[in-house]
This record gives sequence, C-alpha cells and structure tokens, in this order.
Amino acid sequence: MKLSYRFETLGCKVNSYESEAMAQALDLEGFYEAKSGQDPDIVIVNTCTVTGASDAKSRQIIRRNIRKYPQAIHCVVGCYAQLAGENLSKIPGVSIVIGTSHRINIPSLIQEYLTTRQPIIRIEKRQDLKNYEPLQVTSYHDITRAYLKIQDGCNNWCSYCIIPQSRGPMRSRPSHEVIDEAKRLVGAGFQEIVLTGIHTAGYGLDLENYDFADLLDDLLREVPTLKRLRISSIEASEISPKLIDLMQRNPVIVNHLHIPLQSGSNTVLKRMHRHYTSEEFLSVIHQLRHFIPNISITTDVIVGFPGESEQEFEETVQLIRQAKFSKLHVFPFSPRNGTLAATMIPVEDDIKKERVHRLLHLSTDLERSYAQQFEGKILSVLVETFDKITSECTGHTSNYLKIRFPGFEQWKNTFQEIRLLHGDTPICHGIIETKREGK
Repeated sequence: MKLSYRFETLGCKVNSYESEAMAQALDLEGFYEAKSGQDPDIVIVNTCTVTGASDAKSRQIIRRNIRKYPQAIHCVVGCYAQLAGENLSKIPGVSIVIGTSHRINIPSLIQEYLTTRQPIIRIEKRQDLKNYEPLQVTSYHDITRAYLKIQDGCNNWCSYCIIPQSRGPMRSRPSHEVIDEAKRLVGAGFQEIVLTGIHTAGYGLDLENYDFADLLDDLLREVPTLKRLRISSIEASEISPKLIDLMQRNPVIVNHLHIPLQSGSNTVLKRMHRHYTSEEFLSVIHQLRHFIPNISITTDVIVGFPGESEQEFEETVQLIRQAKFSKLHVFPFSPRNGTLAATMIPVEDDIKKERVHRLLHLSTDLERSYAQQFEGKILSVLVETFDKITSECTGHTSNYLKIRFPGFEQWKNTFQEIRLLHGDTPICHGIIETKREGK
C-alpha cells in the first residue's frame, strides 16, 4: 500500500529547497504527496530556529498536526530539530526526528519506523557535519524560478545568529553536481535559477583555488540555454572584481544583488561580529554602481541591536541614504538563546518599534524612487502569475521590479517586453510593448 505525505516548511528558501528534495526522494520510493482535503499518512515539519519565535511556531505546528492527524506518522526535521531533537522527540505523537543531515535517508527511516514502530532520532553533532548532504531537486510545482542549493553551513559566527550551531561549518557542493542540476532544471523548463545556501557566496571557502565567481563562470559556460541567474544573497566582502566583470559582460546574471548590511554603525557592527566597517561596505556599493549604474541593491537591517544608541541608529540611516538601496528588509532585534547577543543589554521595545517604523517608511521612499527611474522604459518581465478575474499578469524584471500588466494565461513562464507606466511599491504597472504568441 502506497503512503501519502505532506510537508509543512518554515523559514528560508534553503528549507524550501530541502523539503522539495526530500519530497522527490519519497516519490522515488513509491510515496506520494497527499491531495488537498486528504488526510496524509505521513506529516513532515521542516523547522526553523532563527529566532525564539521560530522555535515556538515550529512546536505549535507540530502539536497542531498531531491533533489534526492522530493516526499519521509525524516527522520533525531541520534546524530546530538539530538543536532540540531530544526535547522534540518527547512530544507525544512525534515518531521521527532528523536534524540537518540524514534528510536524504527519510524514505528508509520511515520504512524503518513502519517495521519497528520505535521512535527514531538521527542528529549529528555540529563538528561531524563535514560533508555536503547530496540532496537534489529536478523540478518544482507552480513556480517559474527554481532554487538551487550550492552550499550549507556558515563559519561567520555573528553574535546574534544561532545558525552556525544548527547548520554546522561551511560545506560547498561539488561544482559538477551544481552544474548538472542546473542543466536538469533548465531542461525541465525553468527560465530563472536562484543560487541559494546558508552562506551562498561563501561557496568555495572550503575548496582549493575555486570560488563563487568561478562557479558562476562555469555555470554560464556549461548551461548556455539558461535565461536568468540570480544570487539569493551575497556579503559585500565577496563581491570581487571577477564577479563584477561577469555581471557586466553577461546579462544572464540579473541586475540585482541582495547585500546584507545589518547596521551602518561601526560600533554596532563590532558588537555584531560583522567583519567589515561601514566605510568598506559603502566602498563596495560605490564600486558596483560605477560599473553597473542601474543595478538594484537590496539589503537587510537589524534594528535595536543591544546597546544601539540614537546616534548609532542615525549612522545606519545615513549609510542607507548614501547607499541608495532599492529596498530594505527590516528586522527588529530578537534575542536568540545560545548566542552572545542574547546576553547583552537590550534596547527597549518601544524604541525598537519606533526605529523599525522609520526605516520602513524610508524603504518605501527608496523603493518608489528606484522604480520611478524606469518609467517609460521597456523591461523584460518573466511572467509568474495570471489573475483570471482581472486578466492581468505579474512578474519580475532582472532588477527585481514587480510589474503587473494586462496579458494572457499562456504567457506564464515566458518573457514579455513591458513598458513601465507607473513605478510604485510594492507593485509597478505596465503595458505590453510587443504582442507575443498567445495573443
């Protein structure tokens, strides 16, 4: 008898990739995804532990699923399971706990449980997470861009981050596996690939004479039919002259980079254990804009880091204005037990909220200002969705502007040339410039 499964995935795009890879491993062994409205035989929760709130949400979802599907086999996997596996295994109804390794073995572990009916825990110690786990994805459902995981782990040990403890040290995926998966995804019809990982552009730090820019170069050469290549995130220190040159010469690499800032204050950066100064960060931004004038640069900012004074916050605001980001992802600081920052003196919640509010307003202004530069211009949009009620398509440009325009359902997963009529946030509006097939 074939058994059905259902995934619930919390957290980042890496988790989404890994859930997809586990689902495909299950499919190969005769399991199948439960249909809508069908009670699954197996429920797998892929957890996140980036904040204490993430832990609480993971526990809530696990317990809710156990109540909803009392006869199912309940599996808990991922980052929170890696750190709190023993505690999670004690939740009545949890059958299998897997950390951030052994996920490729989930079909055999489920079979083992079906045979023995004994709880299973498979968690490696952090120091034993030495090899890249050979998860792979051949396709996705209902999306037009494919995520391709190229590395795992992180060596940075920022003072606020628990992820190095849950994911282990930096491990790069063999380049030939990355290239082979890219070929399969393009062959399956994907127009855009997003390279992702825990420390994506740290790829190669554990390799000899081969780095992230080398991987990009090989991908562009070995997968010539790829239309778009996007980088999920990159540290300023990893933006090398070779990377800038590749972006200049090859339009397949999109005109957008997400470069985490976290703070524009040198004293806060030091407390965060971020290994750059505000001056060094700005220098990289100016260099990028010199060679790629219209590039979209988005960033992450943590507000209210312990001890953040009004002056330090203003230093962050000033750097943001100087860098002219096209969008900010703003996060109020949330202490994570087990990190150094959790032991520091916190900023009052009211002050954090007020600062978050100010940065969100600034982000809206920056996003609108960037989009308005392209009003009247023709941009290539990869169509992602179609609204049957309004007969409108929505998709993203290379520089990650989200544009809505009149179109047709058969345009999904195709590129359309769109004249931008109104640059706004969160969605711009345009009109088709040249009619393509499909009317």
